[in-house]
Amino acid sequence: MAVALATPPLPPSPSMRCFRTCNCSLPQSDSPSSVTPMPSRRPAVILPGLGNNTNDYQKLSLILKDYGVPNVIAKVSRIDWLRNAAGLVDSNYWKGTLKPRPVLNWYLKRVDEAVYEAKKLVPDSSISLIGHSAGGWMARVYLQEFGASDVSLLLTLGTPHLAPPKGISGVIDQTRGLLNYVEKNCAKAVYTPELRYVCIAGRYIQGVRFLGLSDKIDSVDLIELDQQGGEMVAVNTSIPASTTFRARFIGQGYKQVCGLADVWGDGVVPEMSAHLDGALNITLDGVYHSPVGSDDEKRPWYGSSAIVEQWIHHLLD
Repeated sequence: MAVALATPPLPPSPSMRCFRTCNCSLPQSDSPSSVTPMPSRRPAVILPGLGNNTNDYQKLSLILKDYGVPNVIAKVSRIDWLRNAAGLVDSNYWKGTLKPRPVLNWYLKRVDEAVYEAKKLVPDSSISLIGHSAGGWMARVYLQEFGASDVSLLLTLGTPHLAPPKGISGVIDQTRGLLNYVEKNCAKAVYTPELRYVCIAGRYIQGVRFLGLSDKIDSVDLIELDQQGGEMVAVNTSIPASTTFRARFIGQGYKQVCGLADVWGDGVVPEMSAHLDGALNITLDGVYHSPVGSDDEKRPWYGSSAIVEQWIHHLLD
């Protein structure tokens, strides 16, 4: 669950980058006002992230409908997340080898119910799954357990896909083994005509180590797409974060996810953790992690209108 903190002014308007593995072009999408609603559009199911509830995604749902994408939000309340406490009585929780079932049975059932409702909106159509935060990796568990035959797109928004590294002092796997299970047992990401994985990361703030000087993170591994020339050019886009308590606090959160504090991320999930080998991996500048604490002007999140405009074409293809 995201922590809302006072923020410095955002960098210039959000921009989009691809990693080398993309090998793709990024078409300009239509704005909501220019899209005629089409009931035959592939329906989408929105999967809430940890600690979020259905209402947090109502605005995103309306934005998608403006683009002509019918959608259903999985029914989740904040109190529902207390069900995960059932894992405490499982010895695997304490060993760090927890499995999704039975602790996440309730969530998988809500997703399946939402998929059923979405399929009724446009019969005989495949569907898109949009997983925010933990909802993205739980979507992978859903595909593994319930099958992927009806799903043609899994689009994840700020999802911590990778298990935290072991053996690093001060790092505790907050999923208690669940992400290790996903990595070992769920299908690998693909980008094919039948099923496409699109993983979107946010680059909102760079973390800083809690003690000691910050190590400057060089981002020359990011590739900016020259759409006119069709060339992929390496660019250094790092802007060192101010050494503030806020940056240190964020850095400690990043460290719990990826083992490193001095990295860029969306304020909760590090950029490097939100991408998957085999997927179309995209990074968006200036994008905050959660709808809770977001602001469309000063702190846009993945579901803000200006940000959705940058990834909506994946649902319209």
